[in-house]
Amino acid sequence: MPLPFARQVAAFNRRVTNPILGPIVWYLPRFGRVVHVGRRSGRQYVAPMLAFPSRDKRRLTFALTYGPDAEWVRNALAAGTCVFESRWSGRLRLVDPRLIHDPQRRAMPWLVRRGLGLMQVNDFLEATVASEAEATARR
Repeated sequence: MPLPFARQVAAFNRRVTNPILGPIVWYLPRFGRVVHVGRRSGRQYVAPMLAFPSRDKRRLTFALTYGPDAEWVRNALAAGTCVFESRWSGRLRLVDPRLIHDPQRRAMPWLVRRGLGLMQVNDFLEATVASEAEATARR
């Protein structure tokens, strides 16, 4: 069962939690921020996010705790790209985002998998880390 007040929680986080978390995500492992462009407004938005790299480090996966209809997800899918910035990875241009429905949560570390299971999070966004040439060509 999805979080009953997901939209209200998301709105609260956007206005209150995200501005507080913004400066400290640089110091938390796997945390960073997703930079995406609004599909209607064309404005740039930033959201603190937790990313999980694939074993080969060619993809990042994000657990969609607010579901696949979150604005940043829709923006990334519409644009076909977004950026993930963090202290541990630097600035990564992500391309070819895609939604994944995976009740087994295979891309997640076992402890995270268990927590997401308790929250019944089964949807993820996976994107490929662009090579230097791809990142330059898409700008």
